[in-house]
Amino acid sequence: MILLKNILVATDFGEASDAALGYGRDLARTYGATLHVLHVAENLVVRYANDEALALLPELQTDIDEAARKRMAELVTDEDRTMLHAKPVVLAAFGAAEAIVEYAKMYNVDVIVMGTHGRGGFAHLLMGSVAERVVRTAPCPVLTVRHPEHEFIVPDALVAVARA
Repeated sequence: MILLKNILVATDFGEASDAALGYGRDLARTYGATLHVLHVAENLVVRYANDEALALLPELQTDIDEAARKRMAELVTDEDRTMLHAKPVVLAAFGAAEAIVEYAKMYNVDVIVMGTHGRGGFAHLLMGSVAERVVRTAPCPVLTVRHPEHEFIVPDALVAVARA
């Protein structure tokens, strides 16, 4: 029997992440799990600590964090908060993959759901893949969702008709 209590959806606010959130919501609803929605904003202070523009970084970081919180507030609905006990979280960190994995460990996450852009070849070599690093280092299973992808989530009304 599969028991899911904590489901983590990692989002970069892109289309693949939106599709992943759909899967995360459905899993949380099906298993009565808590839905954690995490966005990792780049920590500019850590990245550019030795730069002469250091005086501007705290203000810029605040703007980035605030914009991410605003997007998160739009993404996580009131229904998510009440029915799925959704926990929207914005973290500033140097590495997104590492922050996602650490969050999963800290909150005993049972499954991570995240979008992947499906970059191949040279683009993957240059930029790497956050999803790939999470899959390699996560303490739990990771469901990666590509957009557009093969949909296997069926609206509740269709499920009821199919069972009848």
